[in-house]
Amino acid sequence: MGTFIERAKSTCALGGAIVTIASLPRAIPIVHASGGCATMLSGTYNQASGYRGSGYCSGQMTPTSNVVEKDIVFGGEERLEEQITHTIKVIDGDLYFVVTGCQVEIIGDDVVGVAKRFKDGKYPVLAANTPGFLGNGFKGYEVVLSALAAEFIEPKAVKAEKTVNILGIMPGQDVFYRGNIRGIQRLLKKLGIKANTFFGDGETIEKIKNYGDAALTIVFSEKYGIDTAKVFEEKHNIPYVTIDLPVGETRTDAFLHKIGERLGIEPAIVEALMAEEKQYYYSYIERFLDIYGDIDLQRYAIVSADSNYAFPLISYLADDLGWVPQLVVINDVEDEFSQKKYEKKFEQLSSETKPKVVFEQHAGQLLNHIRQNWKPNKNDKYYDALSPAFLVGSSLEASTAQKIGASFLPVSFPVTNRAILDRGYTGYRGGLTLAEDLISVLVSNR
Repeated sequence: MGTFIERAKSTCALGGAIVTIASLPRAIPIVHASGGCATMLSGTYNQASGYRGSGYCSGQMTPTSNVVEKDIVFGGEERLEEQITHTIKVIDGDLYFVVTGCQVEIIGDDVVGVAKRFKDGKYPVLAANTPGFLGNGFKGYEVVLSALAAEFIEPKAVKAEKTVNILGIMPGQDVFYRGNIRGIQRLLKKLGIKANTFFGDGETIEKIKNYGDAALTIVFSEKYGIDTAKVFEEKHNIPYVTIDLPVGETRTDAFLHKIGERLGIEPAIVEALMAEEKQYYYSYIERFLDIYGDIDLQRYAIVSADSNYAFPLISYLADDLGWVPQLVVINDVEDEFSQKKYEKKFEQLSSETKPKVVFEQHAGQLLNHIRQNWKPNKNDKYYDALSPAFLVGSSLEASTAQKIGASFLPVSFPVTNRAILDRGYTGYRGGLTLAEDLISVLVSNR
């Protein structure tokens, strides 16, 4: 028998599909589902992702078929065709994308077939099956981008040698996705590499259509974006490589070395870029040394996040900032094989202290894991307390941080107590931004 997830950190697949489409330039999501699904799911990401807003067309503007009992009994395909027709007439877009909810999937509506009725129209209309029971929001992200790669992006026989596609950074689910993409894009550009980002500044549907010319796909995740990368590999003959999100100096070093080697860039060029970036990085980070040493800002570090953020964050806190890693709770890795593979990442930490790694999709259980990891005070004469501590997680962990007396910074979705515009944590300069945010929390009450 199934169970509920206590304080889930993602929506269902339909929510991920909606926010992915809405984040593409001038793309219009058309939701074939019952009333309420579109507004509630897109509203979740629009509010709980640092108040990213609805953008060009999402939230309460999202076109939806709003199927009712009649459509469930007799089928909703004609209602969907009507909705697509009127959406194209009323809403100005460059791409229209149909996604589905649980109800219409259960009755077997052929949404892909309905979308194909518009193949000779002026605007492209795509469709994908994204019922909530398919998986979490990341699954919806992958299904949408896989459909784009398979049905919309044109194959190119000739590849651009220094062009890459970027996957694994999901809009909304990664609260800092635009800033993170921009940070990666900036570093790649300095190596002479053009990055196709799907969601970055200056992208258009016409540009996305030509992503088949890339020489490599970079997936910034060991778990998400892989299916889409495989579609690019099979249909467009574009190989892929996976790498951790480059947060701060240590992970950015690893990122640049790996990409430089994969694309055949001279090591001297990569080293020169790293030296230039580090000179800038340390010219600012050294300014923190006085306050860091004077009032001892070293902390016990606890991270609770999804697999895209958990290791990069603890790596930054331990190896770059010099904090003591204590506990990492990963909220989205369930199968045992993937857990063992992910746990091996922590062997890369140069810190002598290695954190306890826990896989727990119930975010509400974090406090229990902290208590299990750190012996409670039983009126001992000498007690080594978990203090001072710093918890990096989502807004759901705010109360836990308060209970253990830890400082707190929300970074991982959902984030409802920070407003995020163009902030990002990738690259050396992203590491500066993260250091600034962390230290600001520590000195905010002085």
